[in-house]
Amino acid sequence: SVIPSKPAVIVPTPPPPSVATPAIAKVKQEIDADAYSGAAVAAWLWPTRGSVTRGYSESVHKGIDIAGARGDPVVAAAAGKVVYAGTGIVGFGELLILKHNEVYLSAYGHNDRLLVAEGQTVTAGQTIAEKGSSGTDSVKLHFEIRKEGKPIDPQRVLPRR
Repeated sequence: SVIPSKPAVIVPTPPPPSVATPAIAKVKQEIDADAYSGAAVAAWLWPTRGSVTRGYSESVHKGIDIAGARGDPVVAAAAGKVVYAGTGIVGFGELLILKHNEVYLSAYGHNDRLLVAEGQTVTAGQTIAEKGSSGTDSVKLHFEIRKEGKPIDPQRVLPRR
C-alpha cells in the first residue's frame, strides 16, 4: 500500500437531505476527515460470487445485490482502508466501507461476519467479510461504489462475467 507524503485535499460532498441521518452524517464526516489516499483503482474485482438479484437505480437502489449462501466470502473490490465497520447505519446490517483513494469508496452491506476492523488496510481480493442477511430478509451482499461521494452503477466498472 502506498502512503502519500502529504494528505490529499478532500472536498466534502453533503449527502442529499433525504438520507442525512445523524449516523450517515457522522460516518461521512469521519471518511472525509481521513487523510488516506491510496493509489488509483486500476481494476475492480467482483466482491463475491453469485448472481445480481437487484440492479442499480440512481433514485431507488444505490448499489447492486448479489445472491449467495450464508458464509460465502466477501472480498475487497480494490485495495483500500476500512473507514467504517459496524451496524450504525440502518438498513445495511453489518456494513463495511472501504476508502480506496480520494475519489472512490466501496460499501459492503448485510454481512454475517466482519473480518476486518476500522483503520485496517486491505488488499484487492482480500476476504473482508462473510455474506449474510443482517438488516434484511435474505442472504445477499449489497454492494455500492461511490465516486466523489456520489453513487455509481458498480456494473459499469466491474469486469464482465
